[in-house]
Amino acid sequence: MHVPEHIAGVTTHTRRGAIKNAFSYTVDFVLIDPEAPNTGPILFSRNRFNLFSVYDRDHGGPLKKGHGASWARAVLAEHGLEGQNLKVLLLTQPSFLGYTFNPVSFWLVMEEDVLVAAIAEVSTPFGDRHSYLCSSAEFAPISHNTRITAPKALHVSPFQEVAGKYAFSFDIRPDRIAIRIFHQNMEEGLVATLAGPRATLTNMALIKSTLRRPLGAMRTVALIYWQALRLKLKGAQYRSRPAPPKTEVS
Repeated sequence: MHVPEHIAGVTTHTRRGAIKNAFSYTVDFVLIDPEAPNTGPILFSRNRFNLFSVYDRDHGGPLKKGHGASWARAVLAEHGLEGQNLKVLLLTQPSFLGYTFNPVSFWLVMEEDVLVAAIAEVSTPFGDRHSYLCSSAEFAPISHNTRITAPKALHVSPFQEVAGKYAFSFDIRPDRIAIRIFHQNMEEGLVATLAGPRATLTNMALIKSTLRRPLGAMRTVALIYWQALRLKLKGAQYRSRPAPPKTEVS
């Protein structure tokens, strides 16, 4: 059974092209086994209200109507990956006092502690979600040197086109996690990263994160709108939201 972990990480975004923008923020993620009973500290809960919580309904399927790990396993099986030895972990920002929003969460699929697949679950403030299944040929082990590409399918930002492709890289170590997403099209690009050390989730860590980064997911949404205002003031073109993709996973 996987003991819940705390990743006190740093996320960075660097926009390339005619209108440049960059920022770096600290952020708190948890890494949990969503198929195991909650064994975390008192201030953290699964599927019930607490200072910090993770709800199955927030992951694995449509926003607020998710099915949790059963959805992830069904997606993997549909693409030819299943078995008793597979461990499915969820890397996500927990809800704060019941409020939840995650620009991206990751289902990490481990086989004997080796990453063999990942599902990047991307959500937007517009209420849309699309997931990207990341794997090598025949689900070969994914190392820090592996690059996995996928066409961009979801309208994430009104200041970027739904065009080009993503390149994902995952560096999952016993003591540290680092994930990089590079979006490139003909006119502009974006590099987004999440990195931080792995540690056991404790009440003290949750209290410290609350004091250092108040409001949790609420803070994330506020920062998204702040960066959108910065881009608007820099003259970035606003693009209306197109219809979301018809497929749930690509």
